[in-house]
Amino acid sequence: MPKAKITFEDIDQTVNVPVGTRVIEVSEKIGSGIIYGCRECDCGTCVMHVEEGWNNLSEPSVLEEKVLRENMAGRHDRLACQAQIIGDVKVKPA
Repeated sequence: MPKAKITFEDIDQTVNVPVGTRVIEVSEKIGSGIIYGCRECDCGTCVMHVEEGWNNLSEPSVLEEKVLRENMAGRHDRLACQAQIIGDVKVKPA
């Protein structure tokens, strides 16, 4: 299975994960400061900022884009409960 690296800037930790893993799954295990509420893409608490590798995450769904707009998220912000890792990426809590 292909692997990718995700770096969490807030705790300066890089992890190798299988491609297709959601960011939320990794950040909870290693103790990143990304906050979670619902896990279902409707609350917006898990907004994270993508420092590098924006194109190495799955495309945002229509629902994710709506939640990001409602939460006035920045251009390179994503929901950790929805973003799947498809290549090397660096993130931090928004």
